[in-house]
Amino acid sequence: MNIKLKNKKRVITINAILFAALFGLISFNKEFLRPTLNNSEVLKILTGCFPNFIAAYIISTAAVTAVVIRKIKHARLIVYTSSIVVSAILIIEELKPMWGASEHYDTYDIIASIVGSFFAIMTFELLIRIEKSREVK
Repeated sequence: MNIKLKNKKRVITINAILFAALFGLISFNKEFLRPTLNNSEVLKILTGCFPNFIAAYIISTAAVTAVVIRKIKHARLIVYTSSIVVSAILIIEELKPMWGASEHYDTYDIIASIVGSFFAIMTFELLIRIEKSREVK
C-alpha cells in the first residue's frame, strides 16, 4: 500500500477517534459529572469550562495528528496557527454566540479554550521531542 495513502488513513482514523472522544467526553461531563460534582464551587467551575477545554484540545490536536504522522513541512507553524485559530473561534463564540454552543458569557470558558489549545501545542512539542530522540538512537 502506498505510504502516503496509509498515512492519510491513519490521520483520518485517529482524528475520527478524537472527535468521537470529544462528543463522548462532553456528553459524559454534561450528563454525569456536572450533576454529580455540583456541591463545590471549584468543581462547578471545572465541569462548566471542561467542554471548552476539551474542544480546544481535541480540535487543535487534529492538526497535530496530521502534521506528525504525515511529517508535513512547516509543522510548527501549522500547529501553532491552527491552535490559535481554534482558540480564537471558541473565544468569539463565547463573546458572541453564533452556533448555540455558549448560552452565557463565562471568563473561565475563555481561559479553558486558551489552555486547551496550549496543551495541544505542548502535546505536539512532546511528540516532536520523542520522535527526535528515536531518530538519534
